[in-house]
Amino acid sequence: MPIDSRYKGIFYMLLAALGFSLMGGAAKLLKGSFGAGQLVFWRNAVGLMVLIAGFLIKPPVNKGGKFHLLIFRGMMGTTALYTLLYCILHIPLGTAMTYNLTSALFIAVFSFLLFREYHGRIVLLAVLLGFAGMLLIYKPAMHLPWFYHVAGLISGVTSALAYITVNRLAGYYDSRIIVLAFIGTGVLVPTVFMIIRYLFNIPVDDVFFISWRWPVGIEWFYVVWLGLAALFGQYFVTKAYGADKAGVVSAIGYANIIFSVFIGMALGDAFPDWMSSLGILCIIASGVIISLVKRKTKPA
Repeated sequence: MPIDSRYKGIFYMLLAALGFSLMGGAAKLLKGSFGAGQLVFWRNAVGLMVLIAGFLIKPPVNKGGKFHLLIFRGMMGTTALYTLLYCILHIPLGTAMTYNLTSALFIAVFSFLLFREYHGRIVLLAVLLGFAGMLLIYKPAMHLPWFYHVAGLISGVTSALAYITVNRLAGYYDSRIIVLAFIGTGVLVPTVFMIIRYLFNIPVDDVFFISWRWPVGIEWFYVVWLGLAALFGQYFVTKAYGADKAGVVSAIGYANIIFSVFIGMALGDAFPDWMSSLGILCIIASGVIISLVKRKTKPA
């Protein structure tokens, strides 16, 4: 049964949230073996191979004309990924994810300032409710060095700019081309830094100037899992932001917290306490409110 046009963005974003949560589970399993820059490379290398195969089977059809936005989307997405993984490796996972998911608030601000998109007070309250639920689940710590907080904020801001750009590119390029802009940049940037490190004998820092490392044994499974889950999430987040307004769709992205809680439990995390459970309820309420607002909105 075809999806109602009013709910396509929500449905796609739920699939994207599931994909990113599965990606987070794989990154957690690889955390002790790879640095942030290496994870950026392998995350995107796997997806790039799948995209190339897809292009050979079904070539993309594009209207084109917004190449500068494709480049901008790729750079913002890669910056967001670098800073997110840097935070995950140096501060608690909850704090890192909290900063990254502030992108919804930055999206609402940028969408209003740049494009005068406003969805009403009810949707605004739903976004804030979802953000409050996220804080209840992750309980971010504020006693960390200032540069970790700066990296986290950069992750949220650049994610917001990348997602807004996706919305502006939707009518000009195949969704896979928009994904390729991000994945291609995510392979190119760490490769260039790695070559520079070898040419000038720069010490390894595990973020930008990385050393080459092949996965070993079960790591191959986790790396493929990381890349495919990320590609799945990236494809559907692109579809989501192309199907609906950025400020509305972004709130549904909080669903990845719910998925992450259960994936974390499967990997050995404890059952959520009462505060985390309250946060989950806030996020579910946020999605229900937005769905009710969408129900009253005539499809375009």
